[in-house]
Amino acid sequence: MKILIVDDDQHIQLLYKEELEEEGYEVVVAGTGKEALALFDQEKPDIVTLDILMPDIDGISLLRMMKEQRPKVPIIMSTAYDYKDNFSVWASEAYLVKSSDLNELKATIKRLANM
Repeated sequence: MKILIVDDDQHIQLLYKEELEEEGYEVVVAGTGKEALALFDQEKPDIVTLDILMPDIDGISLLRMMKEQRPKVPIIMSTAYDYKDNFSVWASEAYLVKSSDLNELKATIKRLANM
């Protein structure tokens, strides 16, 4: 299973990549929205984790674009801020607040992979 990690924070990229590869996933990483869209098209990930605050294209816009291209790909919105009241994030399959404890992220990925 291939996971696309979209986050502009290199520490988060590295943490998610290492932890998820240890779980047996293939992981590709994007640091900008443009890079994410290119990798989404080229790599055809099975699941995407998507940061909301990005430097070029915000995560909510990326969510819409990715869902237009491949509506069945599960997308996990991952952010350090609370956007639960923003109805736009409800188009994603899951919403997580970032944490150094990745157990919730791993459990969410396993749940979505089994759908």
